[in-house]
Amino acid sequence: MTSEVRVRFAPAPTGLLHIGNARTALFNFLFAKRNQGRFVLRIEDTDLERSNDTSIDRILEDLEWLGISWDEGPERDGPVGPYRQSQRVGIYRELADRLSREEKSYKCFCSEERLEALRKEQLSKGKMPRYDGHCRSLSSEEIAKMEAAGLHPVLRFHVGRGQILFDDLIHGKMNFDSAGIGDFIIVRSDGMASYNFACVIDDHSMRITHVIRGEDHLSNTPRQILLYQALSWQPPLFAHHPLILGPDRSPLSKRHGATAVSQYREEGFLPEALENYLILLGWTPPSGREMLSFERMAEEFSIHDVSKSAPVFDRKKLEWLNSVYIREKEEGPLAEILIPYLQKAGIRTEQIDRQWVNQVLGVLKENIVVLSQVEEYLGIFFDEKFFFEEGTKTLLRDPGNRETLRSVLGVVEAWPEFTSGEQTSLLSQLEKKTGRKGKSLYAPLRAAVTGKTKGPELTRTLPLLGKERIMRRLKMALEIT
Repeated sequence: MTSEVRVRFAPAPTGLLHIGNARTALFNFLFAKRNQGRFVLRIEDTDLERSNDTSIDRILEDLEWLGISWDEGPERDGPVGPYRQSQRVGIYRELADRLSREEKSYKCFCSEERLEALRKEQLSKGKMPRYDGHCRSLSSEEIAKMEAAGLHPVLRFHVGRGQILFDDLIHGKMNFDSAGIGDFIIVRSDGMASYNFACVIDDHSMRITHVIRGEDHLSNTPRQILLYQALSWQPPLFAHHPLILGPDRSPLSKRHGATAVSQYREEGFLPEALENYLILLGWTPPSGREMLSFERMAEEFSIHDVSKSAPVFDRKKLEWLNSVYIREKEEGPLAEILIPYLQKAGIRTEQIDRQWVNQVLGVLKENIVVLSQVEEYLGIFFDEKFFFEEGTKTLLRDPGNRETLRSVLGVVEAWPEFTSGEQTSLLSQLEKKTGRKGKSLYAPLRAAVTGKTKGPELTRTLPLLGKERIMRRLKMALEIT
């Protein structure tokens, strides 16, 4: 095994990148960074019916959006490629032939019907389903006869007896009895290598030193160790982290809400917030800090410190973290990522002063949890989106509030065009003229000039609206009957 740390992330391109898989990629990426190692991206597309190039493209895009870059893999060729399993079939076939010659595997012609009947029988007797070795002793004549009849066998690995021991970097010492495994398939009837067989060959040929993956793969590890032993190869070190649970403590799934990275991306979560939250699921930084840069994560992360207990996904915590990251964004960079949401809402941003737009978004960032929520507040600043919400109309119909707004209109009409430094003086004049303070003044004023009952601070909003727009909206508010 190489002295250089080498880890891999190996998604199957059968759908979108799940946040659980993104967390696994993040663990691997940070482990490589911490140990000055290499992060390999391998595409496990042996399921030819379900795998597709579109899924590969989306996975690569989501990883890059998260800031998880790979040293070797698709689009970044390295010395141990190719990095797609569908392009490595010849390598698998050669090693499958070797195991056959060494009588460590055998052809199996059992039908699906027989295997299902065997499974049901074993379950009815309270036994764990496992293959019974029915085809293990077939003669060469029997094999030739069935192949001549057009039957396509699978290739099964001959599992011996004994204990399979290994040290897991998270769970500690693990012990499996091979008697409970059964002879498993290493090559399917279509000639494609099974997951466990291809995985072992690829990890060995790609010189992977540490396999960091979800504990749903824990049952695969003894099978893979047996294959390493059969091929006289040294296995890598293994670390199986607990999976993310939903609020009801069942495995996180679509019934709990969004599960794909792309869904969070489209909703308006920042990549640094999502990755920060994912790393905190099951791992506590030694510094105790909740907000960590990628560089700080890599400095502090240790796979040995990952909890053995399954973390529970808390969307509220993620939203809070995202809102903090949004508020900390400077106006210019924030505008770059928010403008697409404005354009999606129909705002022709190219015709508007960019500095003003930056200032507007700088004000709105205090009120949004995810970027897409900016659309809820566009009516405050963009006339084409302005309207009075139903809740505001009740306020504006109140006789006392109407009298207050008439006084406000008189003050604003007499006031010179004001800037960001003058709104405090204006508000003081409004309090003096109307005789009202606090909610009794600012609730109807907010309703009249923004159309909403809540939103960004008026002291920051008013100068961005400007005198003419404020007067126009006050008049519109007074016309409501």
